[in-house]
Amino acid sequence: MNVFHVIIFGHIFTASALMAQCASQVISAHSSETPPDNFIGFDSVPDKVVDGSVVRVRYQCSGQCQLAVEVVVSTLQKTDLVVFRRKWKSCRLRDYRIHQVLLRLPPSISYQRDFFNRNVLDTQNVTVRAWLDSFKNGSELSTYHSSMLRIYKALQIIPPSERPSKPPTGCPSWSAQLMWQMTSDRIHQCPHESDIIDMLKFPLASTGERFGVIRRFQPFIDRALERTRRHAVTQPSVTLSVWIYLLKWCQKKHCGIIHHVNRKNLYDTVLMQLTDTGNIIIQARKITGEDEAFQVQAMLPLLKWIRLDCYIQDSEVLLETTWDGQTQKYLYEFQDSIHYDDTDGYFVIGGGRYSQGIRGYFGPIRYYRFGTKQVKNQLHSMPTLNELQRIHQECQEIRAFTKAFMQEVNENYLLSPVSRDVCTPDFLRLWGQFASKEKTCTQTWTFETQIKYNTLFQFLLTKEVEIRTGSLNLKDLGSALFEETVGTIFPVDKAQMKIASQSMAALQESSCLGNHRASLLLATIHLSGLGHSVNHEQGHVYSLIGALGDDRFALMHAGYKHLMGIDGFPKDLEMAYSYYSNIGTQTCIDSSRIYENKQHSTEHIYLNNEEDLNRLTHETNDDFQYLKFQAERGDIESQKRMGTMLYWGQNGVSKDIVSAAKWIERSAMQMKDPSAMYDYSILLMKGQGVKRNYTRAFRLLRKAAAMGSINALNGLGWYHGTVLKDHKNAVKYFEQAALNGSDDGMFNLGIYHLSGMNPDRPWRNESAAFEQFLNASRFGHVAASVEAAWYLSTGSLEGVSQDMKRAVILLKKVCERNGHLGFMIREALQAYLQGSWQEAFVKYLLAAQTGLGLAQSNVAHLCEELNLGYECQWRYHNYSILNYDPHPSALLKMGDYYYYHSPGTQEDSLSLAEQAISMYSRAALAGSPQGMYNLVVLAQEGHSLPRSILRFVNVSHHDDLDMVMEKILKRNTRPLGYPAVSCIWGLRGWSLFQHIQQILT
Repeated sequence: MNVFHVIIFGHIFTASALMAQCASQVISAHSSETPPDNFIGFDSVPDKVVDGSVVRVRYQCSGQCQLAVEVVVSTLQKTDLVVFRRKWKSCRLRDYRIHQVLLRLPPSISYQRDFFNRNVLDTQNVTVRAWLDSFKNGSELSTYHSSMLRIYKALQIIPPSERPSKPPTGCPSWSAQLMWQMTSDRIHQCPHESDIIDMLKFPLASTGERFGVIRRFQPFIDRALERTRRHAVTQPSVTLSVWIYLLKWCQKKHCGIIHHVNRKNLYDTVLMQLTDTGNIIIQARKITGEDEAFQVQAMLPLLKWIRLDCYIQDSEVLLETTWDGQTQKYLYEFQDSIHYDDTDGYFVIGGGRYSQGIRGYFGPIRYYRFGTKQVKNQLHSMPTLNELQRIHQECQEIRAFTKAFMQEVNENYLLSPVSRDVCTPDFLRLWGQFASKEKTCTQTWTFETQIKYNTLFQFLLTKEVEIRTGSLNLKDLGSALFEETVGTIFPVDKAQMKIASQSMAALQESSCLGNHRASLLLATIHLSGLGHSVNHEQGHVYSLIGALGDDRFALMHAGYKHLMGIDGFPKDLEMAYSYYSNIGTQTCIDSSRIYENKQHSTEHIYLNNEEDLNRLTHETNDDFQYLKFQAERGDIESQKRMGTMLYWGQNGVSKDIVSAAKWIERSAMQMKDPSAMYDYSILLMKGQGVKRNYTRAFRLLRKAAAMGSINALNGLGWYHGTVLKDHKNAVKYFEQAALNGSDDGMFNLGIYHLSGMNPDRPWRNESAAFEQFLNASRFGHVAASVEAAWYLSTGSLEGVSQDMKRAVILLKKVCERNGHLGFMIREALQAYLQGSWQEAFVKYLLAAQTGLGLAQSNVAHLCEELNLGYECQWRYHNYSILNYDPHPSALLKMGDYYYYHSPGTQEDSLSLAEQAISMYSRAALAGSPQGMYNLVVLAQEGHSLPRSILRFVNVSHHDDLDMVMEKILKRNTRPLGYPAVSCIWGLRGWSLFQHIQQILT
C-alpha cells in the first residue's frame, strides 16, 4: 500500500498558484502568439431563435485544431447559460473548409408554453458563437474564453407569446388536460422581495487572514424591482451599515472590511479597507471603468464596537463612523458617476483570496440595495456582542495581572512568604501601622485584583521557578493551567455532576492567556449543560473567542455549528465556509508535516466495537512480534506493514520515523515491489529518517515507474519540475499519472494550468485547473479539495455555478483528516485503554466539537459508561447521525431511543415509531444486520417499511409479510444469533426467534 505519496506531492506549486490567482491580467486570446493561417467565420447563421436551423462555419487551421459552436442565453436571473454546444476536431492543415451544424435548441427558448413545455424561459439575449483553438493529443478541450479565435452573433428574440407551438409528442389523459386548462392561466404571485438584506445576523470571528464570508446577490424576480436595480447601475443609491470590533489594526498596510469582486476577478464597487493606522480607505469603480479611492482619517479605536455607515449616491460617498454615541461624517465626491452592479461577481466580508481581513469581529451588517436616509442597524439585535466586549476587557485585566506577576518574579527572583501577603486592603494597612514593624509593599497589583483572580494567583505561585528561568511565557502558562484544570474538572461523584466554580474560573483565565482549547471547552460546557447550566450566550462568546484565536478545533467547531444550525447558531453555509476554509488551508500545511510527533492519521476505533479494539496492537503484542518476525525473514508485505505502522503510529504502535525508514528501505532494496521503492524514494527526497539523496531517489522512481507505479510517474513529474526545472517533461509525467488515476498528478497538472507554466500552453486556464482539482478532490486530495471548494464557493468561473453546500462538505471531509485532530483521537484512545476514562472523555469531547462522528459516538459511549446521564448520551448520538456518513451503531442507538421513548399520545407513538424505522433503515442500508433484524420486528408489529428497504431487498409493498421477512433475513450475511446491540428482539419472544430460524434453514 502506498502511504507516503501524500506527504510531498500535492503541495509543490501552491505558492505559484496563489500568486497566479492574484494576477489581475491574463494573456489575450488575440495575442501575437496565435499561429498564422488560422481563421474562423460564419458562412450563414439564422437571424432568429429557431429550433432546427443551420449554422455554417468556415475555417482554416495551421495545425490540428478543435472547434465548437455554442448557443448562449441570458435571462433576468442568469447570464451566459449555454443551452447548445457542438464540438469537433480538424486534422486538415491549411485546408479551407465549411462545417454545417444543426441547432437543436431546448423547447424552453423555442416554443410556446403548453402542457408538455411548461418551463418557458423569458430570454433577454440569445447569442450564437463559435471558436477555434489548437489541439494536441492528451490536452484538454478548450472553452470559448480560452480559445485563440472566436466569433459571435446576437439573434433576434421572439417573445414567448409569439413563438410557435411545439409539435405534440404524446397524448395527455383527459383529467390531466382538464387540470392543465384550469391552472394554465393562473397568475403566479411573485414571492415577497425586499431591497433590505441582513448580510450578517450572527457575529463573525475574523482572524486577520484571507478567510471571510462570501455573499452573492441575485437579480430581483419582480420585474419592476429589477428594472429599478438595473437603472441604478450607473446612478446608484445604496447604503451599507457594518458593525466591527477591532483587537488590532492591520498587521500589513491594508486589510479588508468588505469588498466586491466582479466576474473578471477585479475589485469593483465597493471596496472598504482598514489601514495599519486605524484609518478607512474606500474605493469605487466609475462608469468610465477607472477606479478611484479616498482615505478617511478616522483613527478607529480598539476594543470598542464601531458602526460604519457608507452611503453611495450617484457620484458621492458619505461615510459615518460611530462609537461611544459619537458620530463623525466624511463626504467625498468622485469625478464621475459610480458604476455599481451587485449581481456581477460576489462580495466578501473580511478577508478574501486577494486580501487579508481585519483581526476582530463583525457584528450585524445590513445592506440597502436601493439606499436609505436612515439606517436601522442596532447593536442590541445581537446580545452576544456586549458580553463579548466585557470578556475581552476582563481578559486584558487578567493578562496585565499575569505580566505584573511575572515582572515581580523576574525582578525580585522569588516572592518571599512575607512579600506574598504585603498587598493588603487599606484598613488592614492602616491597622498595621500600629505594629512594631511596618511592612513594605513592592507589588504592582492591588489586593482586590489578587482576590478576584485568586485561582490564577495560586497557580502562578506554583510556577515561580519556571517563570524566573524564562521557560514559560503567557501562552505556556495558559496551556499549563488548562492541563492542570481538565485533570480534575469532572467530579468523582457522577450522581452530583457539577463543575466547580474554581474550575470554570481557571478555564476562563486559561482562555484569556491564549489557550483556546480552554475556550472550546467552555463553549462546550455552556452549550451542552454538561456539569453546568445551559447558557447559549456564553457558549457563543467562547466559540467566537476560540475561532478568533485560530485554534483548529475551535474553527471546525464554529463551521460545524453553522453547517448544522444547532445550539443557537444560525444555519449559514457561507459562514461555515469562512471557518472551514481557514482550517482547510491549515490542514494543507499540516499534511506536509504529518510525520511530526504532534500529528497522527485518524484511526477509526469505536469504543463500543470489540472488533475495533481487538485490532489494536503494541510493541509487546504477539501480533506485532509475529509481524516483526516475518519482516526480519524478508517478507516484503510484512516489512511494508512495519514501516507504515511505525511511520504513522498506527494500531497503538508509537511513531518512529527512523525505524520506519529502515523497514521501508529493506522492502525497497529487494527491487521487487514498485510501491515500496516509491515510498523509499519519497523518504530520500524529503530526508525523513534518512539522509536526503536526490540522485538515489530519482533512480528508484524511474525503476518503480518502469515497473508500473502510477505514483512514481507523479514523483518523476515533481522531480523534473522542481529539481531539474524541466517543466515540459514534468507536465508529461503529470498527465500520465493523472490519466492513470493519480490524485497528486491531477492536482499538480491543475497547478500548471493555473500558473501558465506549461511550455506547450503558456497561459492561465482556470477552467482546466478547476476540472483537475475537482477530479483530485473526489479521491480525497487535501489541497485539491481546498482549491475546488473556493471555485464552488464563489461561482466566479464560467460554467461553474455557486454550490456552497458542496464546497463546505468538501472542506469538512478534508478538515476531519487533520493530523492534530488525529493526534487528539489517539491521545483519547490511549487514555481509555489505560483506564483514564475521564481524561479520555475530555479529549474525545474536544474532538467531538469539530463534528467528527467517530469522536461523537465515543463521547456518547463514555457518557453511558461514566453514568453522565441520558441527555449527554443522546445528545452526542444525535450529533453523530447528522453527519453525511453516520456510523450504524449511532443510528441503532437513536432508533432504540425513539422506540423505547414514552409517548404522550397515540399520535406521538406513531411518530416515534416512524423515526425509529427511519434510524433502523439507515443503519440497515449502511450494512448493519442488526438494523435489518429490528425492521423485521417492527414489520411484524404492523408498521410499514420504507420503500428504500423494499427496493434494497427486491420486494414490493404488495408482497406478504412472510416473503418480506424471508428476503430481508436472507439478505444478511452474518449468522443469526442473539442481538448484540439492541434488545428489541425480547419484545416478540421465543416464538419469533423460532420462526426466523425456520426461514433461514
